[in-house]
Amino acid sequence: MTDPFAAPRWLVRGEASLPADTRWLSPAEGARAAALRYPKRRNEYLLRRLTVKHAVAAVTGRPADPAALAGTEVLNAPDGAPYVLLDGVRPRFDVSVTDRAGWAVCVVGRQVGCDLELVEPRSPAFVRDFLTPAEQGLVAARTDGDDRDAAANLIWSAKESALKLLRTGLRRDTLGVEVALGAAGRDGWGALSVRSAEGPPMTGWWRRDGAFVLTVVTAAPGPQPVALDRPDILTTAAPRHSWLARPSPR
Repeated sequence: MTDPFAAPRWLVRGEASLPADTRWLSPAEGARAAALRYPKRRNEYLLRRLTVKHAVAAVTGRPADPAALAGTEVLNAPDGAPYVLLDGVRPRFDVSVTDRAGWAVCVVGRQVGCDLELVEPRSPAFVRDFLTPAEQGLVAARTDGDDRDAAANLIWSAKESALKLLRTGLRRDTLGVEVALGAAGRDGWGALSVRSAEGPPMTGWWRRDGAFVLTVVTAAPGPQPVALDRPDILTTAAPRHSWLARPSPR
């Protein structure tokens, strides 16, 4: 029997998608959102949960009305990894979620990690301190400034995805994992691999869309990610920093 989640499924949502009220949150999620005093943290919390709930609705066929979304609860394990309860029951798939500059991506699959980054300048000190010598060589080989920025952020994003998969996050030294990149294909996805000191290499995919780079890393080799809605949403997505209009606590 074919595993329906052999290929990770991905979905994008932006801050403009956030409902005006919080009826779509579970009671526990609503209480947590209300306790977040800083607008930036609250917006990110809400956007991540909305994106996961919409992705889960898309893969399960559940409705996306507020009552049904409230029945999809997004929680975090003690190590920070997100997981989902559907009306109190944990489904047989995993989720990973990432947000950056007013946009979020959720990936649904098996043992998966994802990360979204802006293509922005990274200092020589950043490259030297957080990338391995081989990864530094990948960045230095790019002669165009934008290409160098894209490579540095892409490698960093792949490290973040791998560390999410390993369930350590940035508690682990980023030099302990090393990224190798393949070229992007016509469909926008390129292959990548990540080596760590323990276990077999992790495999994954990367893509650049406009101002963003997205990476997905999985424990087992498999097909490239499949979009749950328009795959080109990020291509024209403008980074948003709406919290700057009110950065202080409420």
